Amino acid sequence: MLSGNQLQALLEGTWITVQVFVFAAILGTVLSLIFGVMGLSESRLLRAISRTYVEVARGASAIVLLIWAAFALPILLGIPQVIGPLLAGIIALGINMGGYGAEVVRGGILSVPRGQTEASIALNLNAGDRLRHVILPQAVVLMVPPYGNLNIEVMKGTSLVALIALADLTFEAQNLRVQAGGGVFEDPPSTAAIFGTALVIYFILSQLIALFYRWVEGRVGGRWHGART
Repeated sequence: MLSGNQLQALLEGTWITVQVFVFAAILGTVLSLIFGVMGLSESRLLRAISRTYVEVARGASAIVLLIWAAFALPILLGIPQVIGPLLAGIIALGINMGGYGAEVVRGGILSVPRGQTEASIALNLNAGDRLRHVILPQAVVLMVPPYGNLNIEVMKGTSLVALIALADLTFEAQNLRVQAGGGVFEDPPSTAAIFGTALVIYFILSQLIALFYRWVEGRVGGRWHGART
């Protein structure tokens, strides 16, 4: 069983995990929309920029990207005091999520029947209005399920921020294990309780994200089908 202090430490780490996830998801969503739409632009330059970002964000190791954001980026920008572990974790995970999310957005838009675009052109809508009022509302219905899965992966990926000494859930669990005397080849009962609790917390967070996106899918899907009928 966990003591009150141990449980409090894990809950404090959970709060850091939630903060990293929420802000990384917001940043990743913005990047996903920007580079996903850019990937379908008529401009070869914009498509090249989008493809470069996607390949780099997806191809780079998340751990290396995290360490780069924590230790190299502040030096490159000349603001080492501004980018702390929390912001570095948000930046790294947001960039990584944006690379995968951009492909989700691009695939969702491409899945919208061509006739919808042609009909909006016939109505004399410009490119921006076509995207905002016709294409994206239909694409969102297709994007929600894979995007929900991506968010769950990002939430689980927040455990990496423990590597840059950010006191998230994983960091606190490891710290409690050391305090409990769990060495490299030791596994006291308290260690099993600590990481068992951490596993349960991660599972609960994953389920909450899944429930949220199922709710969004139902709302968006129902609204779209209602509009069609």
